[in-house]
Amino acid sequence: MKNQADVKKVMTDAAQAGQKAMEDGAVQARVAVEKGLEQANKTAADLLKAAEEASEFGRANLEAVTKASQLYMTGVQDLSRQTMALFQALSDHTLEGVKTLSAVKSLKEAAEFQASFTKTTFERAMNDGVKLQEAAFKLAESSFAPINARLTVAMEKVGKPLAA
Repeated sequence: MKNQADVKKVMTDAAQAGQKAMEDGAVQARVAVEKGLEQANKTAADLLKAAEEASEFGRANLEAVTKASQLYMTGVQDLSRQTMALFQALSDHTLEGVKTLSAVKSLKEAAEFQASFTKTTFERAMNDGVKLQEAAFKLAESSFAPINARLTVAMEKVGKPLAA
């Protein structure tokens, strides 16, 4: 009978050990599942944040392009007005020159006026050309400023180390 009691004790001990192993395994499985869900939630949150940041970055880029386009169009209109004003002034100057030339009384007076008129016209055209060129450079600088600002932001984002 002692054998039977020993067998029963061994069987009971084995059953308890098996039950404990199953309980421990269930606890470990539950902890692993919880950690997996926690990591999945963190990854999903990180992906959502990255998508939101990308969307915001794209929206800001679109705003910069829109602003640059508006500045460019306004600047081109202003340059066109300046150019037309310069051509009008040059036409007026030419008409005055023709009137003056038609009123001269000698060939010598005509030659002197023509030399003076040509010099004045050339200097005026050069000065006006420089003004237009400066205005065009300012236009290019101001209209590309919003895009340059976005490029700076992009370079800063690229330069940042990735979050671990």
